[in-house]
Amino acid sequence: MANYDALVVVSFGGPEKPDDVMPFLENVVRGRGVPRERLLEVEAHYQRFGGVSPINDQCRELVAALKPTLGVPVYWGNRNWHPFLTDTVGRMAADGVRKAAAFVTAANAGFSSCRQYLDDIAGAVGQVEGAPEIVKLRHYFDHPGFIAAMADHTERALAELPADRRATARLVFTAHSVPVTMARSAGPSGGAYEAQLRATARLVAEAVGRSGQDWDLVWQSRSGPPQVPWLEPDVCDHLTDLHEDGVEAVVLVPIGFVSDHMEVIYDLDVEAADRARELGMHLTRAATAGTHPRFVSMVGELMAEPEPLMCAGTCCPRPQRPQTAERVAAG
Repeated sequence: MANYDALVVVSFGGPEKPDDVMPFLENVVRGRGVPRERLLEVEAHYQRFGGVSPINDQCRELVAALKPTLGVPVYWGNRNWHPFLTDTVGRMAADGVRKAAAFVTAANAGFSSCRQYLDDIAGAVGQVEGAPEIVKLRHYFDHPGFIAAMADHTERALAELPADRRATARLVFTAHSVPVTMARSAGPSGGAYEAQLRATARLVAEAVGRSGQDWDLVWQSRSGPPQVPWLEPDVCDHLTDLHEDGVEAVVLVPIGFVSDHMEVIYDLDVEAADRARELGMHLTRAATAGTHPRFVSMVGELMAEPEPLMCAGTCCPRPQRPQTAERVAAG
């Protein structure tokens, strides 16, 4: 068991008022050459919800749920918006923290979901004099706590369907699309992003009694140029295909996210829900892990494990240009 004297929750960040939206988006895409038109398009998604992303409040709720369970101080820092991780590491140093675990709000391998967070942590530690050692906890895509939380939320979503549609409802698991070259890159973790998500989908499906292939894994939130191949099928396109195959009810299960942030509430609760209504399909959406008791207890279980080995520097490499940010709308 590693000897940590604090935990820091590390997340993406999101705007909390209308004036925050464009500065936040500019932080997300800095140096990536994303067209202004794309930023304005995504800004409109946020302004539809008052310029506020739910992700920061959900991080606060997770921190509040963790504090009474861990027995150590719990901090929180973001990549792209206040509280910034570097500022949080400064507070940790001032408080005398010497070694902390980092729980990242992304369950899988991948550049944006793992490597970039490792870089964020290293960058913050390097900027703070007397910074603590910070160890990123392992991927938890297949941890029983994560699976149990998502299975519970899936069963609740199934129960929201008309009784005569539940048995035949299709489970459609969703995750953030990324460029194919990123998802299937060579190296120590090549292909891990997609493979880990398929493993999560299979485990959740089995937990709710849907073994075999009575489920699909699809993708959402693509933001790249049309000439660059990204993981497919898109969730809305897949709903159309299912309708043509005679499927009448669907439960969307966002396993690629651990909180109901903007990409979940816009891409699934608005766009996918609109498509289902157009098709006359019954559709419900499972909640993300959030502060489910098993998800909260999972964090303590990860902290109690032996300290994970450091990933190789070539793991989950930065994608090659040209591209636009793969998570422009996140937060």
